[in-house]
Amino acid sequence: MRLNKSKNIPESYDQMKDRELVHLYRENEDQLAFKELMNRHQAKVYSYIFSMVHNREVTNDIFQETFTKVITKMDDTYNEQGKWIAWVMRIAHNATIDHIRKQKRFVDVKGSYDDDSKTDFYDRLPDEDAVAQDEKLELDESTSELLEHISNLPEEQRTVVMLRHYYEMPFKEIAELTDVSINTALGRMRYALINLRKMFDEELEKEPNSV
Repeated sequence: MRLNKSKNIPESYDQMKDRELVHLYRENEDQLAFKELMNRHQAKVYSYIFSMVHNREVTNDIFQETFTKVITKMDDTYNEQGKWIAWVMRIAHNATIDHIRKQKRFVDVKGSYDDDSKTDFYDRLPDEDAVAQDEKLELDESTSELLEHISNLPEEQRTVVMLRHYYEMPFKEIAELTDVSINTALGRMRYALINLRKMFDEELEKEPNSV
């Protein structure tokens, strides 16, 4: 089940950086330090999972699985030189994709592989600067409408949009998290933006003309 905001945490913890809180938890088993980390990031993690599965019960299960793994793996696999939330998001992403694959709803990007050129279709897209310019245009919409349209994107495109737009991850980190090349991550974003624009255009066409 999703955790609630923890109370009675000293104000000094609120002033600490994530890496300092992680260090306190790992070295001293400081539960207040971990609760502060949870307070800061649980909403982002929960929202990301829900954006992928669209089911509260399933989201709660994956969320709990994610933080169970976080607690058990922090002593073994987390490198304090990296960003803690990026590491947590990788665990959440993997758990979410595992669930989607088990439900046979995952559309693998390998379907876009070009046998002639021996490259992924997404790899032949423009560079990061071009994608960044499109982002400013296509994502400048109302939040409710945008989220509804994002939910209709293919999973691989929805993933990169959520990680990029809502969690402000650089494409390098998105590529590492989703285990693809940077060009593929950029390509997924570009096609997601194209699809979102089509959805907004179709929505406008359905609206009655103003008198």
